[in-house]
Amino acid sequence: MASSSAAAVRTTDRVKEKRRKRRNQILHAALTAFRERGFHQTTLDDIADHLGLRKTALYHYFPDKESLLYELHRESLAELERILKEARKRFITAGERLRFIVCEHVRVMTETLEGSPLAMDVTSLSREHQEEIISGRDRYERGLRRIIVRGIRNGEFREVEPKLAVFAILGAINWIARWFHPEGTIDPGELGEEYADYLVGGLECH
Repeated sequence: MASSSAAAVRTTDRVKEKRRKRRNQILHAALTAFRERGFHQTTLDDIADHLGLRKTALYHYFPDKESLLYELHRESLAELERILKEARKRFITAGERLRFIVCEHVRVMTETLEGSPLAMDVTSLSREHQEEIISGRDRYERGLRRIIVRGIRNGEFREVEPKLAVFAILGAINWIARWFHPEGTIDPGELGEEYADYLVGGLECH
């Protein structure tokens, strides 16, 4: 009895892992299609063809195209929230925290999102999903503003308007989607360091 139960658990785990991998493959295919064709020009058939599947197979994971876009937004936001938390744990100064966040945010844009402009495509989501994603972005922006305020107070950063500084930082990073291509020659790690030099260095007191 015990051995059969253990075998059942192993089978269930294998099934879950197989579904997780397939789900990630579908999301990656959707991300690629959205980058190449744009959200509105992409069909579920395009995504299924990329995977060598029938469109009906996608319905076991995602009911429609909008749900794919929504999940990609959710996952990228979750990664940004993780980056904020990690910055607070690993670094003490505001400059170190902000530099880490900029580098990691660039990595999200170039590796996780593969340079896809979907970061700017929120209006294609349902109203409910738009509100959720915008709320998450607002939390992230507030986290960045708190770091800049801290840096100003302790003398690391110049006297600037924190909200405008955050808009400038996010605008520069989000614009990567307009020109970056994952098959290009630019190294994502070096790009993150250069952006940190420009964006954080411009705030630091010299």
